[in-house]
Amino acid sequence: MRLPVDTSAVNFVSAGPPEPAIDFGTKAQKTDDKGLGINQVHLFVVGGGTREVITVKVAGELKGIGEFTPVKVTELVATTWNMEDRSGVSFRALKVEVLTQRTSA
Repeated sequence: MRLPVDTSAVNFVSAGPPEPAIDFGTKAQKTDDKGLGINQVHLFVVGGGTREVITVKVAGELKGIGEFTPVKVTELVATTWNMEDRSGVSFRALKVEVLTQRTSA
């Protein structure tokens, strides 16, 4: 089941730099249907009484994200999965980008 996630009530901070999502069978970087490499980034999610760490996968390059970088997550989707006796939730987003702060003049 695919569920869109409302990201407006929480803040995201990277737990470290992005890394390629690796296919366990081929040991190569996973790609999407357009041939773009899929990368993943671990994010701290804070707000609304929650503090969690999630891994979000994104097609394409993730620029400027390092440890403890505030980021904006666009079109986050949670997908439930089952495999034999295991189950869980995976997260995918259209974009994860460095959050630029506005400065007042």
